[in-house]
Amino acid sequence: MQPMNETTGARAVLDTLRHRGVEACFTNPGTSEMHFVSELGVQLDMRAVLCLFEGGATGAADGYGRMVDRPACTLLHLGPGLGNGVANLHNARRAGTPILNIVGDHATHHKVFDAPLESDIDALASTVSRWVRRTTSVGEAGRDAADAVAATGSVRNGTGSVATLILPADMGWGVGGRAAAVSPVSMPEPDRGRVEEVALLLRRHAPHVTVLLGGDLLKRRGREAASRLATATGARILAESSPARQERGAGIPEVERLVEVTAAEQLAGTRVLVLAGARAPVSFFASPRQPSSLVPLGTAVVELGATVAALQEVADVLAPGVNPVLVGLTRPGMPSGELTARKAAAVVGALLPEGAIVSDEAVTSGWWLAQETAHCPPHDWLTLTGGAIGQGMPVALGAAVACPDRPVLNLQADGSAMYTLQALWTQAREGLNVTTVIFNNSSYAILKMELERRGPSVNERSKKLLELPGLDFVSLARGMGVPAEKVATAEDLAQQLRRSLAEPGPSLIEAIVPAVASFRNRPTASSLDEIATDVGDEGLGTGPGV
Repeated sequence: MQPMNETTGARAVLDTLRHRGVEACFTNPGTSEMHFVSELGVQLDMRAVLCLFEGGATGAADGYGRMVDRPACTLLHLGPGLGNGVANLHNARRAGTPILNIVGDHATHHKVFDAPLESDIDALASTVSRWVRRTTSVGEAGRDAADAVAATGSVRNGTGSVATLILPADMGWGVGGRAAAVSPVSMPEPDRGRVEEVALLLRRHAPHVTVLLGGDLLKRRGREAASRLATATGARILAESSPARQERGAGIPEVERLVEVTAAEQLAGTRVLVLAGARAPVSFFASPRQPSSLVPLGTAVVELGATVAALQEVADVLAPGVNPVLVGLTRPGMPSGELTARKAAAVVGALLPEGAIVSDEAVTSGWWLAQETAHCPPHDWLTLTGGAIGQGMPVALGAAVACPDRPVLNLQADGSAMYTLQALWTQAREGLNVTTVIFNNSSYAILKMELERRGPSVNERSKKLLELPGLDFVSLARGMGVPAEKVATAEDLAQQLRRSLAEPGPSLIEAIVPAVASFRNRPTASSLDEIATDVGDEGLGTGPGV
């Protein structure tokens, strides 16, 4: 007779997850996870979302976790399934997003036979997970799940991370599991010593202090505390180069992002760099002409910590009674004529609705987006954190599941769109309010620029290798159940974007734009107007957005 409160290992895991606030599971399962799928079918208070590719599932969990600061669960099939999801788990790890992977494995008695899908899941998981455990007893499945949730941490205290629980098939179907009891969770207190040290440095060295914000500190409360500090002390405030999530727009302090190609200019004169939820900045790749560290030589680097409370305490010490400087509401003028990347950014800025969530993987076509949307109504902006392309579409998917009442706008480059295009099918199946704008310049433009940086020896055949002719995103989207239209003018983009934002469900707009002008070196922020002239942006409007 089955003991009271005992159930299968899979049910014990699911019950434990739900008791700890895990409400969504993004999955691409296989045979070893069917017992888990069966339990998901009766666990009606956990939303199960089927993805056609594991990279879509892991990217969606990332988008979900960024918006709710609670872990989403992924359910993946053995080592190959986890391997397919690793790129977006890498991005999630860099973002500090809480994610819990449940990875099925062969039954313990079957592993000795070296079946075709046998692999070292533990080793693979360790490359992107801070915590990895393999369940070895049905009775411990619930406890293992509880420990896994705890290991995912929280964005708010700077501990958000990826955790992976490996669940052999017989640990899932076996009987004898119990859901683990819920333990209270406490938020860590700010490090008083660090707070005092940073306050002292700001007193002594401002305005030669730069505070680099990252993580949770790029939401409204962190930006307000930083703005108060800047007003009171003259310290410079910057955002890390690839923020996981920014709350920005009208009524929120503006924070300039650190850009690799202009870092020397942005950090000039800095004697003390305070890291508030951010890492010390480094170049994306090594170069014989540039040091790997972007921190000016001789600059002292001090870590404040990753909690908003720590920065607020510094602001309370140095800026009592000082109010933050808030952004006013203004929009760019509506452009006209043949579409370019800059005009597309202006259209987005003219029409971006209040409360929107933007998943930005526009790459070279997105250089103007930050400046054209900075004073729009308040919104959230999610960026590519780890550099592994193919994040934009699934992150938008996960954000829409997390925040069904808000419009989600995915601004997407054409090359990276093809990595996880299957996310469109899931958006259609789930009826998610996601508008995808594909910037189609028919090339890996960023790679062509990097190629040209190698010098005059680069030949035309090499350049053609990086071109992407013939992609028809309208047909691809419609084939997965997503309404789609193609546009080539600013007026048509504005018309389609208005329509899409006003209608429920997913839609896609394929925006035909020329590739940004080719340069031996990447352009700096100060040269964006020069680039725009090169690609023919004389039709930009100057009046208020409509």
